[in-house]
Amino acid sequence: MSVTVPPPRKPAAAPPRNRTHYLYLAVIVAVGLGVLVGLLVPDTAVQLKPIGTGFVALIRMMIQPVIFCTIVLGVGRVASAAKVGKVGLLALVYFLVMSTFALAIGLVVGNVLHPGSGLHLDGTAAAAGQSAAADGAGSTTDFLLGIIPDSMFSSLTSGEVLQTLLVALLMGFALQGMGTAGAPILTAVEYVQKLVFRVLAMIMWAAPIGAFGAISAVVGATGIDALKSLAVLMLGFYITCLIFVFGILGTVLKVVTGVNVFSLFRYLAREFLLILSTSSSESALPRLIAKMEHAGVERTTVGIVVPTGYSFNLDGTAIYLTMATLFVADALGQPMGIGSQISLLVFMVIASKGAAGVTGAGLATLAGGLASHKPALVDGVGLIVGIDRFMSEARALTNFAGNSIATVLVGSWTGGLDRARLDRVLAGELPFDESTMLDDQPIHQPTHQPDPGVVAGQHGAPTAAQPA
Repeated sequence: MSVTVPPPRKPAAAPPRNRTHYLYLAVIVAVGLGVLVGLLVPDTAVQLKPIGTGFVALIRMMIQPVIFCTIVLGVGRVASAAKVGKVGLLALVYFLVMSTFALAIGLVVGNVLHPGSGLHLDGTAAAAGQSAAADGAGSTTDFLLGIIPDSMFSSLTSGEVLQTLLVALLMGFALQGMGTAGAPILTAVEYVQKLVFRVLAMIMWAAPIGAFGAISAVVGATGIDALKSLAVLMLGFYITCLIFVFGILGTVLKVVTGVNVFSLFRYLAREFLLILSTSSSESALPRLIAKMEHAGVERTTVGIVVPTGYSFNLDGTAIYLTMATLFVADALGQPMGIGSQISLLVFMVIASKGAAGVTGAGLATLAGGLASHKPALVDGVGLIVGIDRFMSEARALTNFAGNSIATVLVGSWTGGLDRARLDRVLAGELPFDESTMLDDQPIHQPTHQPDPGVVAGQHGAPTAAQPA
């Protein structure tokens, strides 16, 4: 009796070495060089601005396809439409509560510091303030109507995140209602998602060049003098943002989920670096979606909370609007009472929806709000034009931190968080795949109902009730 010896197994091929850490070391070096160039040759540095603008434009080009695919897949595969509504409603309530906290802490710090006292307004600053007010003009009605795209397909090319969110939700619900007939479409969308994230991973290799151009232009245009003269406002704003993120958001995250905020931010360190170098939280939006899914937050929750948070969860912008308003009022010798402060700031927080990822949008919102409620203060906005870019970085970092924490919290509250996987990811046991930004999972093929006439085969062949 012969015995067949199976051939020896080949050793598994070693996974390709992850070289993306060199990319982010290069970004750090590029930021340092950019600051140096901006200080030494400011005129030349300012001309490098298109490099940074081009890189951010490349990232923004990918945002709407990423959001569309994530939401369509998340909503289309969820068992009940009620869960989508629950996630969305809970997220909006949370955003409202946190924005109120952000306003309150900004009011307290601003009224204690009075950072605008002693400054004087000149003609140049007044003109800059009027220009910013023109950019910030717009009503709440315009904002709401702007959510509706010109066509279903233009929602992917308009540059408006909320338009993409609306169309993706409608398509997701439609596919959910189609049942098995919609499965092939969901499979096609999943292939498109893999392609989109692969393209995004390729674009990220241009990050050092983009960071160098962006930082060089900012430092070259601003210089040291503006930073010195407005240091009190800048430092007060930075400290307020830190207190809010680590003192309030960090405490809520720890109490609700037991997750340490420092562990979460270490996991998102590369995204924070990207935002710091580009001054736009939108540049990290696609990566936040991918990383939150990888960390164990359900795709439906990620697809709803992250894009919605980028338009409605503007904690950093709320703090900025609070402190900047008090700064301008004090600088012009027209201090505002508490009642006037609250009514004006509530209006500006509503008007600021959708401005999270746009560099300089906070300044335009500030000027537009003052023009509507307190026209006498508009000229004073020009006093902070010089440092707004540096404050924009803190706004963007705070907004991003708030949205990342909100995603984990809402996932925990709605049962959409795999806590065991999150712990392993934050501990470094399940590293994020930087080369594809997607977990290496097979595409979900559409399932077909078996023919009732199929009978069991021999030698363990699958039956109609036993899929292969």
